[in-house]
Amino acid sequence: MIAVLMGGNSAEREVSLNSGKAVYDALKKQNIECFKFDWEGDNLDELWSKKFDKAFIVLHGRGGEDGYIQQQLEDRNIAYTGTNSSASEQCMNKATTKTIWGQHNLPLAPSVLAIIGEDTPIIDFPLPWAVKPILEGSSIGISKVSDANELNKALALAWQYDSQALIEQWIEGGEYTVTILNKETLPVIQIKAGHGFYDYESKYHSDETQYLCPCKLSDEIEKKLQSIALNAFNIMNAKTWGRVDFILDKYNTPYLLEINTVPGMTSHSLVPMAAKASGLSFDELIIAILND
Repeated sequence: MIAVLMGGNSAEREVSLNSGKAVYDALKKQNIECFKFDWEGDNLDELWSKKFDKAFIVLHGRGGEDGYIQQQLEDRNIAYTGTNSSASEQCMNKATTKTIWGQHNLPLAPSVLAIIGEDTPIIDFPLPWAVKPILEGSSIGISKVSDANELNKALALAWQYDSQALIEQWIEGGEYTVTILNKETLPVIQIKAGHGFYDYESKYHSDETQYLCPCKLSDEIEKKLQSIALNAFNIMNAKTWGRVDFILDKYNTPYLLEINTVPGMTSHSLVPMAAKASGLSFDELIIAILND
């Protein structure tokens, strides 16, 4: 029996419910015994009262992607999909991820950490800047700062979600993502947002956002992105499946953005798209994640 864990109480709850339904439907279609569980943040006792052999985690954001639910399952010796609790916690924290990647000389835009209640750190890299909360996914709480006078407003928005915010040099360029599945990379996808940058609206509600797969990069550059992505994934001790996001500037220099250990699985989602491009159906993708 498989428990499909979805919902949660993070800012990505709506996306998680859609992802969870898609996973549940795929499992049912293949006659795999399963049930949906909508975790609302305070009803885990209800989950523990049920009999199941493994959890398929489709919880995005805090609680689901930061190691909390993984730790709860580990404490009860229950198997689950994806990355373990300690690695999930590190991957969820954008600042921690960048520090670890930096120690391995992976390509990163310069950044500083701003903590609520403390003096704003000296920023010694040029505008524009990206300001983002360190513990949110789906581009929630992110601002583009083109004038230093806009910084306080951007920080105030980011601090609504976290007490720490990353101020990062904004790299102009194309957005690309690489899916990792069972120690292999899938085809690279280019993301073209219909307006501005690839924010929450572009990801989940806009019909103007374009996803190009094949991504129209040369084989050499695509392989380079895949190689960096797999290295970045492994360095973080991530497991089974995930996504690594990049910006590629006009000189084709890549910059790592972040890693997602429980990516979206909705109709707009990128992992199913990359799987399809590699010849895997959605149903086959779900089984590959489940059985690792």
